[in-house]
Amino acid sequence: MKVILLKDVKGSGKVGDIIEVADGYAKNYLIPKGLAEAASAQNIHAAQTKAKAIMHKKEVAKENAKKLADSMSGLTVKVYAKAGENGKLFGAVTVNEIAAALLEQYGIELDKKKIKIAEPIKALGISEVKAHMFENTSATFKVEVLPKNE
Repeated sequence: MKVILLKDVKGSGKVGDIIEVADGYAKNYLIPKGLAEAASAQNIHAAQTKAKAIMHKKEVAKENAKKLADSMSGLTVKVYAKAGENGKLFGAVTVNEIAAALLEQYGIELDKKKIKIAEPIKALGISEVKAHMFENTSATFKVEVLPKNE
């Protein structure tokens, strides 16, 4: 029996896949649990249309990520932090602070989870930071840590 998977099924396939399974497996397990539906012509067409829409959405997101990465590359973001006289910070500069500075200085809204720091920034100066935008798309920019005037 041919079915269209509505959810990922381990060992069978992923969402939207049209697979051939035993009648009993489909009727007694997949369909009652809402994991699949019978593959009629109408359902197959709907699944293909949905797959095309998902692919288009993914392409648009990828293009937007590339544009954002290109615009971010080469930027220098200034972050202010409390520091001692020898240039060491009281604490470290976090991805939250970097994301907030990006938004404030350049109007770029970036999720803090996408910013990758090799090691915590604990001193004044310039550090390179990567931002993972999308699959195989990332931007490298500089973070300049300056002493906070109180």
